Amino acid sequence: MSASPHPFHTLTPTFIMDAVESQGYRCDCRTLALNSYENRVYQVGIEDGEPIIAKFYRPGRWSDSQIIEEHAFCFELAEHELPVVAPCTNTGGESLFHHDGFRFALYPRQGGHAPEFDNLDNLLILGRLLGRIHRIGAIRPFQYRPTLDSQSFGHASVSFIGKHFIPDEYRDSYTALTGQLLSAVDRITAEVPFRAIRVHGDCHSGNILWRGEAPHFVDFDDSRMAPAVQDLWMMLSGERPRQTAQLAALMEGYNEFCDFNPAELRLIGALRALRMLHYSAWLARRWQDPIFPRTFPWFNTIRYWGEHILELREQLAAIEEPPLELP
Repeated sequence: MSASPHPFHTLTPTFIMDAVESQGYRCDCRTLALNSYENRVYQVGIEDGEPIIAKFYRPGRWSDSQIIEEHAFCFELAEHELPVVAPCTNTGGESLFHHDGFRFALYPRQGGHAPEFDNLDNLLILGRLLGRIHRIGAIRPFQYRPTLDSQSFGHASVSFIGKHFIPDEYRDSYTALTGQLLSAVDRITAEVPFRAIRVHGDCHSGNILWRGEAPHFVDFDDSRMAPAVQDLWMMLSGERPRQTAQLAALMEGYNEFCDFNPAELRLIGALRALRMLHYSAWLARRWQDPIFPRTFPWFNTIRYWGEHILELREQLAAIEEPPLELP
């Protein structure tokens, strides 16, 4: 752990309100930290108005061009009347702001709760919306934001963990197992024909807010170029028959607006493996941010690495199983 303060220590209530007021708002001195680890997100009270959400970007993660490109994608989707929570703009049309060394964006507050992925009617609605999002996402590629690939999510993650975090007693097992797993991932991604498009990139239940009869997609921070199935597989859970039923509901809605390539279903195991590898490396790379040891105290323990290797071994077996099939 570093003895020097983490950059996010600068984000005191006074700093946050000064940043928001630099864009013409008048704060009422109420700030509430929301659950966010990669960035820092706060609900800020506004005099004579609804609270606003202020998102302060982690220094050094994205360039201005990459953040602006993410915002532009949100604006493009909102212009097509899709339920995404896009950032606010100032009178000059800007959505990315700077204050004393930090970059931040402001968003309208959106209420709601996590969707029920076990509800097939919900999945039908989500499939329709993702079909519309991907139809627009396929129009043009990102110019600045990255592509989800095995090098950045897999090989780089394994290299970082192997050099800095894996305990000596697990090093040989981890090295051999991840080598096999990444070989399988590389083989599958090379064999499966797919087109990378602009996607949300992190479509888990925490990034979808359900209100009334409709969902709202939030937090496009991980948006990147990837196969369409990247936005679909995290909604599948349970045993194979259950996942097949969930997939059928998603596809029924999705194909109303965008043609899905069934060959991409073979990528699900590879994408899940890359997410597992990337997640452990994400925790490791952020370990000097004080909020991470407090929030994830189980990480980097002997027990964690033993369980992680067991999960990777199970995923190596699962990745070779026949892919899900559309009914």
